[in-house]
Amino acid sequence: MQETALLGARGESLVADWLERQGFTILSRNYRTRCGEVDIIAERDEVIAFVEVKTRQHEYFPVSQAVTWPKQQRIIKAAKFYVISHQIREKVLRFDVITVIFEQNQHKIDHIPNAFQARF
Repeated sequence: MQETALLGARGESLVADWLERQGFTILSRNYRTRCGEVDIIAERDEVIAFVEVKTRQHEYFPVSQAVTWPKQQRIIKAAKFYVISHQIREKVLRFDVITVIFEQNQHKIDHIPNAFQARF
């Protein structure tokens, strides 16, 4: 695996652990469809969060800006497929972005709930 992929996988693992400590249950990781991918799908109470994880070694600009409109559309399509295929009803669905920044052998996690919206 190349260095960027390893960094991303490390960030996703840290985020999954962090979400579990926040009371979420991880339903899926790296959920892929032909139209898109969701890094983490997590549930807590009545909320299902479709989480995009962005990991960087340095923060030169807000990392959340890396989730562009086309990327959002691919995540939304994959989420819709997940909801339909798992027959999910009566849940609050939201799209979160969680950033992980590694600097000087430490990491910082920043959670942006409801980072973008979609209609189902």
